[in-house]
Amino acid sequence: MTDALILARAQFAFTIAFHIVFPVFSIGLASYLAVLEGLWLRTRKPVYLDLFNYWMKIFAVAFGAGVVSGLVMSYQIGSNWSVFSDKAGPVVGPLMAYEVMSAFFLEAGFLGVMLFGREKVGDRLHFAATLAVAIGTFASAFWIIAVNSWMQTPAGYGINAQGQFLPLDWMAVIFNPSFPFRLVHMVLAAYLTTALVVGAVGAFHLLKDRAQPAARKMFSMAMWMITLVAPIQILAGDAHGLNTLEHQPAKVMAMEGHYQSHP
Repeated sequence: MTDALILARAQFAFTIAFHIVFPVFSIGLASYLAVLEGLWLRTRKPVYLDLFNYWMKIFAVAFGAGVVSGLVMSYQIGSNWSVFSDKAGPVVGPLMAYEVMSAFFLEAGFLGVMLFGREKVGDRLHFAATLAVAIGTFASAFWIIAVNSWMQTPAGYGINAQGQFLPLDWMAVIFNPSFPFRLVHMVLAAYLTTALVVGAVGAFHLLKDRAQPAARKMFSMAMWMITLVAPIQILAGDAHGLNTLEHQPAKVMAMEGHYQSHP
């Protein structure tokens, strides 16, 4: 038997599970595009420009899908979790506003230049626009992880007579106890996700023609990225788990299936 709470959780879980794929891929792919264009400017090898133009179109689609699904999620935060939004709004609201004003505007503002402006602004300014998009995606991750981390390990707040959470120290709110671990873990996950997708696409093209220079290059870059980042992610994940054990032991017990309490 379901009730309103279960239905709200199921609906929000579906939306966020669909949404998260796109920003994670966008974070890693924006950085990959910046690397490709930087290598092209430095070496002038056509293979880097070909790869940039290939993945730039995919980035545009992924970015658009992330924006649309994110709008649905923002409405559900207010509708499915209206009481939480009222109580935590003075803290969560500004953090999300910072994400929109600093990160999303940066991404959206320079995305058009990156997609359509090479012939109009020149190579160096176009590279600056690509860097701005990449920085914007990272800044977006920064603010959203700050929101999520505060909900997990709240700090720097007080509670007024109406039961609302009020920010007392924004630095403590943003850099709460779990924030550094979650941010590192999330960004590394984005780079790993992108490397695996790029590597899979490169492998697919190599199966059809092993002599394709662009396919060989993207596959090689992806494999090097995975080789370097995967071991770091193991260490970051372990540190994140230990941090969760310190601050949220009940969550770790639930994840590991320990349903009987013990020291």
